[in-house]
Amino acid sequence: MSPKRALISVSDKTGIVEFAKQLQDLGYEILSTGGTFKELEKADLKVTQVSDYTGFPEMMDGRVKTLHPKIHGAILGDRDKEEHVKAAADNEVEWIDMVVVNLYPFEKVAANPESSTDQIIENIDIGGPSMLRSAAKNHRHVVVVTDPKDYDPIIEELNNYNEISIETRQKLACKTFERTKEYDQAINNFFRKVCDLPEFLDLHYEKVRSLRYGENPHQKAAFFKNPDNEDSNITNAIQHGGKVLSFNNIVDANSAIELVKEFEEPAVVFIKHNNPCGVATSDEIAKAFQLSHGVDPLSAFGSVIAVNRPVNDEIVDYIENNKLFIEIICAPRFEESTLKRLQERQNLRILELGELKKDTERRDIKKVAGGILIQSADTSVVNKEDLKVVTKEQPTDKETQAMLFASKVVKHVKSNAVIFAKVDNQGNKVVTGIGAGQMSRVDAVFIGRKKGGDKIPGSVMASDAFFPFPDGVEEAEAAGVTAIIQPGGSIRDEEVITRADELGISMVFTGLRSFRH
Repeated sequence: MSPKRALISVSDKTGIVEFAKQLQDLGYEILSTGGTFKELEKADLKVTQVSDYTGFPEMMDGRVKTLHPKIHGAILGDRDKEEHVKAAADNEVEWIDMVVVNLYPFEKVAANPESSTDQIIENIDIGGPSMLRSAAKNHRHVVVVTDPKDYDPIIEELNNYNEISIETRQKLACKTFERTKEYDQAINNFFRKVCDLPEFLDLHYEKVRSLRYGENPHQKAAFFKNPDNEDSNITNAIQHGGKVLSFNNIVDANSAIELVKEFEEPAVVFIKHNNPCGVATSDEIAKAFQLSHGVDPLSAFGSVIAVNRPVNDEIVDYIENNKLFIEIICAPRFEESTLKRLQERQNLRILELGELKKDTERRDIKKVAGGILIQSADTSVVNKEDLKVVTKEQPTDKETQAMLFASKVVKHVKSNAVIFAKVDNQGNKVVTGIGAGQMSRVDAVFIGRKKGGDKIPGSVMASDAFFPFPDGVEEAEAAGVTAIIQPGGSIRDEEVITRADELGISMVFTGLRSFRH
């Protein structure tokens, strides 16, 4: 009876030397490649290089080493079929009974922002998945091992029974196909980011939990997550208190978190029904909280709040002193004393986000009946260098700061959208009025003016798209706006600019529209 033979080729070498020693003690011959061969040889194991077994050298920087009939024939051959056995004998193919392979660390390399495209592509394993799939397909005759956690159970089963049961072989084969699927999906995701949008789209999401209902009580709903997503967002938030998040809670918290990520300085966002009703920045987070709440205290009742600094006792003092009713508060972390105080509020949902950073998944999906729309996410940022002054009146430095601040907020407001904002004498940046989700732009200005009231005079105004008529500019000037930032691009741009000049308002174009439907 010929000896058992194991082919071992691993990137993750955790426990591999001990596993190989145990296999050798059980009578297995060991085949290996590259770095794994060196590791095993260094441990004084008797190992045969794959190149010696095949009679064909490793070449092309190791890209070609296991892609050989003597390897795949030895793995794929059905030992119950005479013609397979004869073909193996005629071609000097010696059976391989166990394949121990884990793959090049593609996911790890691709996730490293310092990795070049060439480095990422070089970590696409070809021979490894081929051997794993071959072994998993032929699992009745070949044991396939892709996870170091399986080493000990395999040795235990071999010691007890001198064989691996068909049930264990099937489980290992299932695990292997799951792994190769994940690996191919990671490669596919990478190329979708660097190439145009794909012809076909396969979505892979894991269920987090069922929800009590959807947007309304008569709708069924569930929450799913992308298992590859490790960013700081609503999906990965840790909940420290309050009731389970509802469908609308998740939507609103997501909006709040993604908006507060726009700011490097201490910032606070109040969200109500998926639109901001308060946004402010300051040099102190508690001050930003107070200013943000003051934008529209009426709408802030029952709101969702996101903070981009740790929540401290001063914020909780403000919440308690003003008897604020809050649905959710999200922050990178909570000071210990603060968390205990917030947890005393029975129904308040407290979400810890960890270090805030924008998601690496830059894909936005919208559902329509019978299909989906997919686009790259709106990660645009308007900088001072992007501004083109189109009026005779030049904006002041303070107006420019306010316009850049407002441009970050307006792209998170439902279209048609306008944002009024100003920078006060202490350098705080504060929204002073919000006009959201109107069918005409002038109505958005009118509503923003009405909501802002006496806070508007001296503000700037940001619009998410161009002004089709001068009426929006006229409404803004009547409210006390001194400068306007907008994309431009209307066939009536000259008419709008002329009216701004007549009204003594400065206006800048960005060339960048930010609709949010």
